[in-house]
Amino acid sequence: MGERLRGASLLIAMVMMTSASLPCAAPAQEAGPSKPPDRPVVKAAALYMVELKSGRVLLEKDATRRLPPASLTKIMTALVALEAASPQQVVQVDRRAIVHRSSLKLQAGEQFLLRDLLTAMLVTSANDACEAIAWHVGGTTDRFVSMMNERARTLGLENTHFANACGFDAPGHYSTATDLAKLTEHALEVPAISMMVRTVTRDIATVDGSRQVSLHTTNELLLDPDVTGVKTGYTSKAGRCLIASMFKDGHRLLLVGLNVLDRWEQAPKLLRYGQTVLQGAS
Repeated sequence: MGERLRGASLLIAMVMMTSASLPCAAPAQEAGPSKPPDRPVVKAAALYMVELKSGRVLLEKDATRRLPPASLTKIMTALVALEAASPQQVVQVDRRAIVHRSSLKLQAGEQFLLRDLLTAMLVTSANDACEAIAWHVGGTTDRFVSMMNERARTLGLENTHFANACGFDAPGHYSTATDLAKLTEHALEVPAISMMVRTVTRDIATVDGSRQVSLHTTNELLLDPDVTGVKTGYTSKAGRCLIASMFKDGHRLLLVGLNVLDRWEQAPKLLRYGQTVLQGAS
């Protein structure tokens, strides 16, 4: 009996010694703040990305550098037109408006609603629609461009000046990424513009219904349901330009890029970076 007790005591002692020699599990630690994503390389002459609700600037490169804005100009054209005229006005195409090649192929004397010409200008970047709008609203294109420059002044766009309504390369025609962001933020507050710049396809017709035109967007980013616009642009001097807006998880991102390389590859990466940064901060 005593030997059995001594054996049991020895076994218990060995188990306790073995347990004591085993490493203890480290207590669980609270997860620290996540590492912010790496800043992407910006391949553009100028770029500016901001979260509109907070005003937080997420990316910028030479954002105040004066550069040709190409058809991003048409955001101002739309804003001035809708502030001066009703979208339901009938526009008769002036023969002097048909001076540039365009997919719309307007004919002198045709009549369209101003709303439909604005849509064509913003969705397909139709230059003949742009010129027709300028002649109709301004009386002359020079008068309309003066209206654009006056509106730029009232918006505080100190590094912006327009020489034409459509965005053609010209001396004295320039803007900056920050100015275009400010302009676009204001323009998107106009419901008609906000709707037009997110349009992927739409049919418009002359007032008498004699001709119908199918519009297809030039903005490939609109294939993403979170993207809400805005405008593309290109000239040989300006390069590929883009204004993109995105609404996701309560954040409103606005991206402006001038002379952007591989814009359909680069812009989604930049927008995703911005969303990741904002998610990490919330």
